[in-house]
Amino acid sequence: MRSSFGSLSATAALLALPVVFLALFFVLPLGQSVAQSINFSAFDFSNYRRLFEVPVYRAVFWRTFEVALYVALICVVIGYVCAYFIAGLESKWRTIAVALITFPFMLSVLVRNYVWMLILQDTGLINRLLLEGGWLARPLELMYNRFAVIVAMANMLLPYAILPILSGLLAVPRELSAASSSLGASELRTFLRVTLPLTVPGVAVGALLTFIVGLGFYITPAMLGGTREMMVSNLIAFNVKEVLNWSLAFSISTSLLASTLILYMIYRAVIPEATVLKAV
Repeated sequence: MRSSFGSLSATAALLALPVVFLALFFVLPLGQSVAQSINFSAFDFSNYRRLFEVPVYRAVFWRTFEVALYVALICVVIGYVCAYFIAGLESKWRTIAVALITFPFMLSVLVRNYVWMLILQDTGLINRLLLEGGWLARPLELMYNRFAVIVAMANMLLPYAILPILSGLLAVPRELSAASSSLGASELRTFLRVTLPLTVPGVAVGALLTFIVGLGFYITPAMLGGTREMMVSNLIAFNVKEVLNWSLAFSISTSLLASTLILYMIYRAVIPEATVLKAV
């Protein structure tokens, strides 16, 4: 009895520090944001009504979710191909490939955005090659539009899709593919009926990660999208720095967080059932 009590005390002591840390640096600021967004003393929800009533705000939210969805789809498709190739490598080469995938995390996001500006601008690498090769009479408009934002974001978020999908592929027993082939199934049929259903959880995690992280992108839309492709994070910064409307900025950020939590709950509710159905 005494040892059990001591074990519980030790566990509580170990958990105390992270709980206090989360309470001070996450729960408390989040609570203050919610209170500021509704003017807690008066329970004024006018800022939230503005998000639904003002067309500009609705357009920014819709654009943010649309861009994040496109980026997630691109990352999942390209990420699955890359992960499938890496999963077939020998252990030594697989380790090198994973290291190369994670290497971009060591580079500044700002630096990577500047690189994309050098590639996509009117005098950039793509336009210069096409103009010098006689393929174009004038430069393509590759900057300050949605195309530039989606391409750059997909490039930066691709590792978030590759790693979970690769983990799912490596967890699939090789014996299943061998058994499927021995029973006369083609490689394509084996992939569609065996490998793909078993890797749905990894695909779902990769899609969710890229989608959620994409919702909060700030630098890429500001540098490559311009004012025409403003996303929610840019709208928050505009209200904080330009018009000093902090309560509206808190409302926007709280709405984005709530949307993210709802999407995560939908993922937790839907994906396990979908996985079971496909596996069967």
